[in-house]
Amino acid sequence: MAHRSSALSAAGAVVVLGLAATSLAGCGEDSAGGGGSSGSKKTIGVSVADQKSLFYVAEVAGIKDEAEKQGYEVKITSANNDSSAQVKQVNDLLTQQVGALIFTSQDSTAAAAGVKAANQADVPVVAVDQRPESGQGELATYIATDSVKAAYDLCTWMFEQIGGQGEIAILHGVLGSTAEIQRTEGCEKAIAENPGIEVVAEETANWDETEAYKATQNILTAHPDLTAVFGESDAMSMGASKAAQASNKDIFSVGIDGFPTMFDAVASGLTQATMAQQPYMMGQLAVRNAIALMNGEGDDIPAEQLQSTVLINAETVKENKVEDFYGPDAQSFK
Repeated sequence: MAHRSSALSAAGAVVVLGLAATSLAGCGEDSAGGGGSSGSKKTIGVSVADQKSLFYVAEVAGIKDEAEKQGYEVKITSANNDSSAQVKQVNDLLTQQVGALIFTSQDSTAAAAGVKAANQADVPVVAVDQRPESGQGELATYIATDSVKAAYDLCTWMFEQIGGQGEIAILHGVLGSTAEIQRTEGCEKAIAENPGIEVVAEETANWDETEAYKATQNILTAHPDLTAVFGESDAMSMGASKAAQASNKDIFSVGIDGFPTMFDAVASGLTQATMAQQPYMMGQLAVRNAIALMNGEGDDIPAEQLQSTVLINAETVKENKVEDFYGPDAQSFK
């Protein structure tokens, strides 16, 4: 799952993708759209939490590219992390008679209101990354990273690399967010299987590199023998590594995201690993699902579609291209 990362895309990417309400006109607008009425535009509504997190930037890029490929129009809104704004944007999309809604919610409030509004309008909802809680409406499908497995696999690998023992710290994302809960759960499972690992500190750094830097400085002061840090995001892992470097400490640091900057950090040895998510592909998949639902062909779509991550470390970073995870424009996101 994505998080509310403070890592910003490059200015060019923000200009292209950081939008408030943009439509992409595809070809073939003469066939059925929402509900399949002849002659209507084939239009998909898209509501995302922001266009600052690189995950969401890549997701929108995948949505745009796949919609153009399939000859569909997409109307895209970005809430800029404002729950109230997102609820209004979703309602506005629904009044435009979109055939399906691809929805990455800002928070539980936006999720509940948005999904319920779409249900009332009989518009199928494809949720990406953030899943509304039980009782907040009906989803056609939910597409996300398997964050529990990603964190478990990453922490298990890290513990193997440090010999199965040592003092570690955990840097949490925004407490209570879906990604924070799941990534914590996954690593805690790995910790339970490795009795030689001692968690000496846990700090909340809110997905932010600067906060992670400061938190790690404090942790290293209190625990100078710290062996490793599990950052629940790439930004926090890089912040931890930079803090250790500034303190002339050598620690093992890992994160989850697979951002372009993290590929570089792993290649240079600043950090040791990341689990790369696939947001560009998730955006493409969401469009394909939306089209199937609009055309009455969505019966076979699974209710939940959890996507795997790929371990990027010193050995595998040369074998993988960040474009395969964040799309053809990934290098411009740095």
